[in-house]
This record gives sequence, C-alpha cells and structure tokens, in this order.
Amino acid sequence: MSDTIKKKISIGVEDFKRIIDKNGYFVDKTLMIQKLIESEAMVTLFTRPRRFGKTLNQFMIRRFFEDEITEKGEKVDNGYLFDGLKITECGEEIMKHSQQYPVIFLTLKSAKQPTYELAYAELKKRIYEEFDRHQYVLGKGVLSKTEELRFQEILSLKAEEDLYTDALGFLSKCLFKYHGKNTIILIDEYDVPLENAYFEGFYDKMIKFIRSLFESALKTNPYLEKSVITGCLRISKESIFTGLNNLETDSVLHTRYGDSFGFTQEEVEELLAYYGLSEQLEEVKQWYDGYLFNHFEIYNPWSLLKYVNDRKDHVTEFALPYWSNTSSNSIVREMVGEADEDAKRDLETLINGGTIEKQVHEDITYGDIHQTQDNLWNFLFFTGYLKKVGERKDGNNLQLQMKIPNIEIATIYENSISYWFDQRMKKTDRSPLKHALEEGDCEAAADFINRQLADTISFYDYAENFYHGFMAGLLVNIGGYSVKSNRESGNGRPDIVMQTANIRKGRVIILELKIAGSIAEMEAACDRGLAQIEEQHYAEPFTTEGYPEVKKYALSFYKKECMVKKAE
Repeated sequence: MSDTIKKKISIGVEDFKRIIDKNGYFVDKTLMIQKLIESEAMVTLFTRPRRFGKTLNQFMIRRFFEDEITEKGEKVDNGYLFDGLKITECGEEIMKHSQQYPVIFLTLKSAKQPTYELAYAELKKRIYEEFDRHQYVLGKGVLSKTEELRFQEILSLKAEEDLYTDALGFLSKCLFKYHGKNTIILIDEYDVPLENAYFEGFYDKMIKFIRSLFESALKTNPYLEKSVITGCLRISKESIFTGLNNLETDSVLHTRYGDSFGFTQEEVEELLAYYGLSEQLEEVKQWYDGYLFNHFEIYNPWSLLKYVNDRKDHVTEFALPYWSNTSSNSIVREMVGEADEDAKRDLETLINGGTIEKQVHEDITYGDIHQTQDNLWNFLFFTGYLKKVGERKDGNNLQLQMKIPNIEIATIYENSISYWFDQRMKKTDRSPLKHALEEGDCEAAADFINRQLADTISFYDYAENFYHGFMAGLLVNIGGYSVKSNRESGNGRPDIVMQTANIRKGRVIILELKIAGSIAEMEAACDRGLAQIEEQHYAEPFTTEGYPEVKKYALSFYKKECMVKKAE
C-alpha cells in the first residue's frame, strides 16, 4: 500500500468520531461494548495506567449508545462510525442498543487546579457543558416550569453548590422525560480532582463534592441505565462510592476486560506490519511491552503509537521513553526521595531487573498513600510503573511478585534516581572530599565516598557505568575545578580529570576507576589503575601544558565499598 493513502496516526486525539472521520488508524476495541451490555453491573469502574486508551474508549462507548440530538432538535446518525468494526458482527441483540440512549459524558481532568475554588469552577464548567449540549429538552413541554428554571440556573453558572452536586441525577431525569429512556452516564478521569486535591491540600473538600456528585448520579438515580467510570486508581469504596452496591471494579489486578485497554500482541504485529515496521517488533517488545492484564500480554498504546509515528516518518531511528513526559511520573521521584533502607534495596533489585514481593490491595485513598511504604508500592503497581509476574495468598492477604515492565519504565526510575542524587549533592558539603584529594589523604577521601555510596541507590548492577556516573555526580560543581569524564589524554582516556582554570599555580587531579571482584581484590584493582595511569601517560598533557602539580589516584569499587590509593 502506498504511504500516501495509509491511515494517519492520531496522536493525542481522544474523540473516536474524529479518528474515524479523519481516516485515522483505529485499534478496534468495540467488543468491550458487548461485554458492557451483557454485564449485570449497573456501574463499572475501569482503573488503568495513564495513556492507556481510557478516554478514547469512553468516546467510543458514547458514540455507540447515544441518541444524539442537535441544538435544533435533529437526530444525529453516528451508526456509520462502526461500519466494519467487530461490534457489528455481534448480532441484533447487541446492535439494537446502538444510538438508543441519552448519554451524559463528563470528564474531570480539567479540575487539576491549585485551589479548591478554581477546581470547583472547572467542574461547574464541565457540568454546564453537558447541560448546554442537552438544551434541546427545553421549551418542548416535557419539563415542568420549576425544572426549566433549575436547568437555566445551572446554565447560568451561578447556582448554589448543591444544585451542581445533584446535577447529573437531575439531568438524567430531564433526559428521560424527553427520550423516554434511562441515561448512560460516562465519567472520565474521575480521580484527577482527588489526586490533585490531595497534593494541593484540599482533599477533604473535594472528596465531599465528588461523593455527593456520584451519589446523585449513581446511587439515588432511578433514571440510570448504566455507567462507566474511568481513572488510574480505585479510591476506596468507603471514601467515595459509599453505599454503591451495584459497582463492579475492573483493574489491572482483576479484569474481565483484559484486552480492552492497551494493545495486544496481535494488534501490535498488525500495526507494525501496516506501516512496514515488522522488523522492529523485538525493539518494541523490549521498550513498551510487559504488562499482563488477566492472561493478555499488553503494550503501552501511547508510547507505541508515538514510536510508530516517529519511525514511519524517520523522525527518529530509535525507541524513546515517550511515557516519561506524561503526568504522575513524580510519584516515582517521590518514592525515591522518601525511600528508607529497605525501599532502597527494593529499588536496586527492581532497577537491576529483579523481582520484589509486596502485599497489594485495591482499596486505597490518596490520604493513605504516604502512610506506609507498601502503599507507595501499591500506587506504583496500579499506575503502571510495576507489573505482576506472580501472586500468592498469605492468609487473607494477596502478595504480588512485581518487576519493572520494560526499558521505557526503567529509564523513568533511572532518571528519578539521578535527579534525586543530583539534588542531594547540591545540599551536601563536599569540601572534605576536595581537601582530601588535594592533600593526598586517601583514607579521608575513601571515608567520604563510602558514606555517599551507602546512602545511594545503584543501578547497572554495580557495573562501571554506575560508579563512573556516581563519581561524576559527586564531583560536579565541587568548586575551583572543572570536571571532565573520559577526556582524551596521552595514549588513552582517564576516567575523570579535575582541573583548575589557573595553570601556573594550578592543580590537576586524575582519577582512574576500577571494579574489584571481591573485598580482597580491591587493593590489587587500585594497583592496576595506578599502573594504567603511568602506562597510558595520562599526566603528560597537563605537565606539558605547565601545571606544576598533577595528583594521580586509583579508586577501586566493590558493591558499596571504595578504596582510594595515590601514586607515590
């Protein structure tokens, strides 16, 4: 197929109708609609990580069910949007529900604001937009005068708060009077205002509003047909879904809709083949695969589409960590920053490809997240930063074996650890290390380095790259010196060179790093490093340049131990 007529990849487009109308590439998830119709649950809450297609699926559900009416009262036919899609093969019992119900579609993501007043104002606007979209019910003689006045008051954006908390239930009633059918209520990103409110300090106010909003829409609403709610985290029933007995939660831990969010192996292979990128399957698998929802192997859809879009247009020839630019990565940074000794060991295990075991539970509130380290592990699992590789029951508790899903997520951990280390070094007085190296005090230099090693989080499994990055970070902006890594010098490359700007009265310090296989081998490793400095003539360019003093050190490392030895 010619490139000019291939479907476009709609990056960031979440409206199903727009993707179909613009001939965009669509991965068919319509069979989840059949499951929703056949489900006994009145309210289904889907929790999945960010950028996993939740909003797109909500738009798809809306376009299938909605009996859409324009401002002029004319019916909109959206049936063509599903031509050729899997749902149309499910038979009359399913297709008879197409375009048959009024739909309320509410997204709460704009409530990410610094104050309750601003967040509440955004929520009012979103409610207003749904009332505005359904204004066709006014002036038709189906609503009472009181109901019309109440409708108009909500449209004014000046109504009291209780009218907005009851708004979804009230709008359902108005729509029932016009359509003669119960309403389908779709709520997207339901947890964004709660997560934001927790971090901004007005959690109690926001949860009170959201709880009341949900009660009117989902608990005490006789005009509700079905509801689908999407978010990243399940907020515990006691906190927000109080008394909602008809709720079914579908999460990454327990799911009947394993293939409905994210891309399956088959869908990825089809996508890559369509754009002539089948040879990149292994790279894609290493970078963006790794999730297991029920028995389905799932890829991150956002990153995969970004990757394919860039590769097909030759914007890049490599896989990149696209998810690292999405929101909520701060939780990893926070986890690293707050890690105690046990958590640091767990992080080291994870980042070096290992597995940890933690108790996991779905009922959690944002207020619980920081109460224990285990709650943070819960958060990382449900938001996609860890994947399940096994599970077992320990009494009444569920224990999960978890690891980092793929290279993309591993880079987020590594970047978070590097950021944490850089921030810590800015606050650490490193003058004792500088003075020790200037004075030739190997014991003091080693003591300082060992204290920092004991408190850091290692990755690359103690490979040379880790120690090189660690020492470069320890010495950056140390004062009085420019620090260069792997600078060409003599016949080879010294690992690190510290160099004063002044030459005649200046100083150069050369550091050669070696890894030992055991504690017993550390001194021999230092001797190899010192011999290399001499054999490779690392000091020669600096003495030739006119530096009167060139100090030469070898540093050997074994796990979190360092030995420092100087050339005599």
